[in-house]
Amino acid sequence: MALLFVLGCVFFPVFFAILRWGLQNYTKLQMEAREAVLVASKLVSSVQAIMASTAGYIVSTSCKHIIDDQHWLSSAYTQFAVPYFIYDIYAMFLCHWHKHQVKGHGEDNGRRRAPGSTWAVVRGYLHKEFLMVLHHAVMVLVCFPVSVVWRQGKGDFFLGCMLMAEVSTPFVCLGKILIQYKQQHTLLHKVNGALMLLSFLCCRVLLFPYLYWAYGRHAGLPLLAVPLAIPAHVNLGAALLLAPQLYWFFLICRGACRLFRPRGSPPPSPCQTQD
Repeated sequence: MALLFVLGCVFFPVFFAILRWGLQNYTKLQMEAREAVLVASKLVSSVQAIMASTAGYIVSTSCKHIIDDQHWLSSAYTQFAVPYFIYDIYAMFLCHWHKHQVKGHGEDNGRRRAPGSTWAVVRGYLHKEFLMVLHHAVMVLVCFPVSVVWRQGKGDFFLGCMLMAEVSTPFVCLGKILIQYKQQHTLLHKVNGALMLLSFLCCRVLLFPYLYWAYGRHAGLPLLAVPLAIPAHVNLGAALLLAPQLYWFFLICRGACRLFRPRGSPPPSPCQTQD
């Protein structure tokens, strides 16, 4: 199984490097470095999301007994995918770095910042992407050992459902690419925004009540009785995983308010908060 981990360590960075090179050098595209880094990173994230959600669907639909049934793909894909979260921390920083080099970000009062300001870029990145970096760190340092070692082969159904949370990621990535190219006014951006909102709600927010309901059906318990019937650390873990999803869903809803607001109309108060 360690071979899968090593394969993941090679696959995601190499795939990103190939995409970046192709986007910058292919004669019909020839993107600037900043654009190539952003698009390549979002394509890698989308491919990982498709693979993860497909693996999750196979696992969850194959496990009839939600506690004891096992599927080899649950542990196999987890070990292959965990290097992605390490790679993605670097990819997000690279996007931030290139954005910082754009006029107005990489200059101070019209003068180039000194090379020693690299640490300032790092601090700015950690400040802006703190929650996402923390999420990725938790996935590597906590969720990975829990899913591969500590659960001892139990609950593959639940792990499969968690993997299907990635269904929303391709829509999030496409939205960021469209914003990069200032396509917020297009029908594609609005349709993608609606799909992102719906998929995020179903696959990341409502996922947790569904998992509680699935366990309650298995144990013969009503939904509201499930939290009292399972260990406290399970409830705590679910709450910690749900909290950032609720925050990101709030940001998506706020963006949807701006996206679907009629032109020329005054923004309602929930939409006035700035990013």
